[in-house]
Amino acid sequence: MSNFPFQRLQADLADLIDHTPAGQRLPSEPDLAKQLGVSRATLRDAMRTFETQGLVRRRQGSGTFVVGKSQVLDGGLEVLESLETMAKRLGLAISVSNLSVEKITADENTAENLNLAIGAPLLRVRRVVRTDDRPVAYLVDVLSEDVLDMDDLPADFRGSVLDTLLQRGDALTVSRADISATNAVAEVAKALEIQRGDVLLQLVARLYSGDGRVLDYSTSYFIPGYFHFHVVRRVGGR
Repeated sequence: MSNFPFQRLQADLADLIDHTPAGQRLPSEPDLAKQLGVSRATLRDAMRTFETQGLVRRRQGSGTFVVGKSQVLDGGLEVLESLETMAKRLGLAISVSNLSVEKITADENTAENLNLAIGAPLLRVRRVVRTDDRPVAYLVDVLSEDVLDMDDLPADFRGSVLDTLLQRGDALTVSRADISATNAVAEVAKALEIQRGDVLLQLVARLYSGDGRVLDYSTSYFIPGYFHFHVVRRVGGR
């Protein structure tokens, strides 16, 4: 299919989505592909654009639904702060679900990133961040048990490791984050209620203490369309 017909397909889909009430299901994939005169594979490619914008959501076994206008979390990445802190500062309402705190042992990847021995005891914290009762981010933090243990967690703990460490008074200095696009694996897709393989924004970060130790190794997955991150950059040589 040439670029022009594909753009026309996206325009037709945009018009359909715009005229479908929020929460209503779109026609099934076979019916919609037939209606628009394209293959199901081409339809999926075109629909992915609207998924990444947060305009539609696919639910396994249920179909594709139109999403109403959503809140967008807009913030800079120059200063590290939790999603809860950022949302509160911006006046946005978010909630946390699927909170999981468990003891695990370091595999090769986590051992390397935390500078620990393979098999070292760790604490893993996983949670889903929601807005308008829709999952928009899946966050995973892994720390050595001598940095944070279950007994150290406050009674009202809702998953923010960063806020817990800050409130405890830990000497945190910098965080290094690698930012990339990725495809959702089965665990992440299930948590975010999306399809496996859907495109996500991924941040892999290491949080350092004053003596250079990696305290927290985290991986965060964000559904594009619900987040607008930006970086203020200084002009070179000035």
